[in-house]
Amino acid sequence: QVQLVESGGGLVQAGGSLRLSCAASGRTFDSYAMGWFRQAPGKEREFVAAISWRAGNTHYTDSVKGRFTISRDFAKNTVFLQMNSLKPEDTAVYYCASARSPILLLWSRAITYNYWGQGTQVTVSS
Repeated sequence: QVQLVESGGGLVQAGGSLRLSCAASGRTFDSYAMGWFRQAPGKEREFVAAISWRAGNTHYTDSVKGRFTISRDFAKNTVFLQMNSLKPEDTAVYYCASARSPILLLWSRAITYNYWGQGTQVTVSS
């Protein structure tokens, strides 16, 4: 199994920044890529960004391109999500997840991920 622990959420004003971290442990060699998803109250969980562990290939949803950056520290098994120019509509619980698939186009689908963290709350005030 792979254990995932998110941190870094909080309350920030619109236009501000936050950096989320996701520490992976356990059978991390089973993980090809890591993704961030978010879920706002009353809405479905949606894909935010993903990155492959070794090559660092990235994939973003359109609404965060140019504002969010996903990165990883391969040696420390940690993935980051730098979020800039935050908007109230970014308010959600953010989850990191681990995927086995090397196919980038599948990384936006929650079903691709077999391990999930508990989530961290991000609240952006207007």
